[in-house]
Amino acid sequence: MNGEIFSVGTELLMGEITDTNSGYIASQAPALGITMRHMSQEGDTLEDLANAIRRGLDRSDVIFTTGGLGPTQDDLTREAIAAALGEEMTVDPRLLEELKRWFDYRGVEMPPRNIKQATLIPSATTIPNDQGTAPGWWVERDGKIIIAMPGPPGEMKNMWTTLVEPRLKGRSKDQVIISRNIK
Repeated sequence: MNGEIFSVGTELLMGEITDTNSGYIASQAPALGITMRHMSQEGDTLEDLANAIRRGLDRSDVIFTTGGLGPTQDDLTREAIAAALGEEMTVDPRLLEELKRWFDYRGVEMPPRNIKQATLIPSATTIPNDQGTAPGWWVERDGKIIIAMPGPPGEMKNMWTTLVEPRLKGRSKDQVIISRNIK
């Protein structure tokens, strides 16, 4: 399986934060039979991100995204995936209820802007995030997979180890590579 990683956020392109998520995902992929062919950082621009995802779908079997799943107007990963696939996002009532419970548990009223975190497209299922408010997306269509995970490394790594990696195991028919660095 060929893979690709998009780290999403203008703050990455401005050098404000360092992308550690791509290295982590790339280090885990060979053991799953996934060969990373491309890694890039994409800004918070809907058109650019949607075009990058379209290109990724043309050349890769699985795309990983990190970042852009928050509630603010510049968090556009969901919207870009929907645009790239030509699918419409709708609010999932079950996800919305889970999100409201998350805020209720903390004694805080959910801001209306967080509703966008409860959306799905027809080809997506949610990847629960027990570390934050941004659930991930698992999208499968036409033999391709898009896995959208949150940007904060702790949230992304937890989602990867508990839900994404187990679901990817055995999917690839390619050779699995296991390596060890000895110093």
